[in-house]
Amino acid sequence: MAHRAHEKELFKKAYDQLCQGNEQLPCLGRLLQRTARMVPHNTALFYEDRSLTYLQLYFYATQLSKKLQASGVNPRDRVILLFENMPEFYIGYFGIVQIGAVVVPLNTFLQANEITHILDDAKPSMIIVSSSLAQMVQEAATARSIPLLTERDMESGSVPAVLTHFEVTDLDANEMAALLYTSGTTGTPKGVMISSKNIFTNVLQGVARFELQYTDRVFAVLPLFHSFAQNTCIWSSIFNGSSIILVPKIDRRAILKALQYEPTILLGVPALFGLLCLMKTAPLDKVRICIAGGDALPDRIRASFALVYRRKLCNGYGLTETSPIVSGDIEDELTCAANVGRPVVGMECLIKDETGYPVPQGQIGQLWVKGDNIMLGYYNAPEMTESILKDGWLSTGDLAYLDHKGRIVITGRYKDLIIHKGFNIYPQEIENVILMHPDTLRAAVIGKPDATNGEIPIAYVQLKQENNNIGAQLEALCAKNIATYKIPRQFICSVEPLPLTATGKVDKKVLKRLV
Repeated sequence: MAHRAHEKELFKKAYDQLCQGNEQLPCLGRLLQRTARMVPHNTALFYEDRSLTYLQLYFYATQLSKKLQASGVNPRDRVILLFENMPEFYIGYFGIVQIGAVVVPLNTFLQANEITHILDDAKPSMIIVSSSLAQMVQEAATARSIPLLTERDMESGSVPAVLTHFEVTDLDANEMAALLYTSGTTGTPKGVMISSKNIFTNVLQGVARFELQYTDRVFAVLPLFHSFAQNTCIWSSIFNGSSIILVPKIDRRAILKALQYEPTILLGVPALFGLLCLMKTAPLDKVRICIAGGDALPDRIRASFALVYRRKLCNGYGLTETSPIVSGDIEDELTCAANVGRPVVGMECLIKDETGYPVPQGQIGQLWVKGDNIMLGYYNAPEMTESILKDGWLSTGDLAYLDHKGRIVITGRYKDLIIHKGFNIYPQEIENVILMHPDTLRAAVIGKPDATNGEIPIAYVQLKQENNNIGAQLEALCAKNIATYKIPRQFICSVEPLPLTATGKVDKKVLKRLV
């Protein structure tokens, strides 16, 4: 309870600092300007051999804001932002929101048909794209008469010694500020409408939970278009005036070079921490908190990281629809890796059965959440919104239970649930067992339709090295750790990579199509 009271106190302190006596939260367009006024000479970005102060970042963003206004971009217009991890992403991001336009960051791994769908759905008035990615959108943009800007259109002139005034366009905090497209587990990309209130609420929730400070250096290796990265590496970091160490891509050389800037906050998907375990000697001496999110954290990676680097790997949980943080496990206590901690301040949770009734504590059901960080809804999709948002409660689509301390324990995706002869099988449990084998790198368990049994579990496994007897070994390993009916009927093993999403998750949609 003392931890909870302390967290609420930190939340209120940060809230008062942000609002400065106003009755409501500010709009997102005020964020960079606020920090540039407070700490203009703090380093905002480290990127390879470059760095930008908050004064410089704000100046370049403001120059772009003026250019967008001159080009006819109006408040509430949607503007596409398509960039790799580079400083120009930040310049483009704040250049857009400072004039009251809605920023629409796109996944850099999208295919042409997905981009076309988003352009037709969002109907942007402008696309800001890196020159290396311009070809991805050029044809579709030309066909729709949507103008393009690249980093070559961003000013790089001399920065004034003092902060110049720019009239930020204020929108109501309840209006859409960002439109984040996510495909989820099925279907074409859908736009998640996030307001300034959603964003700042979740920023304050994260700051209170993880006690983020202005002296922190945040390691930004996640793709910036992802909601996890936008919260931690854009909104929260800039709110605090922290320094952001921007990593262009996830590979050993880029990671080691960026680590020379001595991060204190390390964020990433579980696969990143698996890579750090393989590296064994990455310089993490100054890191005070490590947070894994975006995918299920295997026990093996968490245990290996603790063994190699002598520190806890915190497990976080969230969704794009929740801006995205729901919870984070920071307690100094050994729990299963599926335990993602207590909900953040101001977030309510319920576990319901299929009929919509709450289930007893400790029983698995569907996780529903409620709070001011929950999205406005899906863009141009009222029926889809109504299907998962009911009276302020959001259906996460995840299966979970609450333990005796009120912590959330995730057992898998509802859509991934395998029903075998009336028994529920949770793929995440089986995947965790498979990953205990030293030759396995990734695992994905899916259900295969079966006329007699409903569904049977089968496992796709990516190996570190060839092993001719791996199928029998994995079957024996599963037999020792899980019930017989949960053991996959088939182990499809190869050293060839499994299909991955942009954030490093195994793409089960692709595997289900194979089945």
